[in-house]
Amino acid sequence: MNSAQKNGPVVVGLVVGSSRPGRRGPAVAGWVAEVAAGHPAVRTGAAIVELIDLAEQRLPMLDEPVPARFGDYRHDHTRRWSAVVAACDAFIIVTPEYNRSVPAVLKNGIDYLDAEWRGKSAGVLCYGVNGGGQAVEHLRTILAEVGMTVVPNHVELGLFTDFEWPGDDLSDPTAIARIAPGEGRAAALTAMLTDLLAAAGGRGSGDRPEPERAGGGVGEVAGWAVAPVAGR
Repeated sequence: MNSAQKNGPVVVGLVVGSSRPGRRGPAVAGWVAEVAAGHPAVRTGAAIVELIDLAEQRLPMLDEPVPARFGDYRHDHTRRWSAVVAACDAFIIVTPEYNRSVPAVLKNGIDYLDAEWRGKSAGVLCYGVNGGGQAVEHLRTILAEVGMTVVPNHVELGLFTDFEWPGDDLSDPTAIARIAPGEGRAAALTAMLTDLLAAAGGRGSGDRPEPERAGGGVGEVAGWAVAPVAGR
């Protein structure tokens, strides 16, 4: 039995890194949870996930007067966000690619904190017209700056290859597409989760208190403890 099992399950924060109305992030995160539910670590209770929807956190643009590195948080919304992130041992970040980078809401959420990220691991899943590889590389740089280890493998979903569009009409940018990942995507995600849990090592969270959450309770989806998702 490793130290993570002794101390409690490894808590993986599944971050939905977009807030735009009509966003596809919650649907992608739902697929991530579905695939991950079959992972041996999840089936045995050695790992669980907390769904963290940045749209639900409702963080304003960074408004702390003191740099995050000092941990001197003046606002309640920052303290709530700090508790959510501190309660996780590792993260899967689901992000679209916006103009070769990540959404402002995701960068803003990262910038609010410092110590809560350090020493933890992350895996990245990006989706975009061509899969979002440049956003992944930019995010790697950002996460490294706050002391995180990003696992080498990541997952990319293409909007025209891994989603199904109503009536196959790709001309309407507001159309709601159904996620339909192509061959090999689930295997790639499973491999990334395996690498992420290995990188998390003994960071079991059983001896830490539950985080304070802004709004909503905790539900159960496919055996994963998740916070509510809105805006699907």
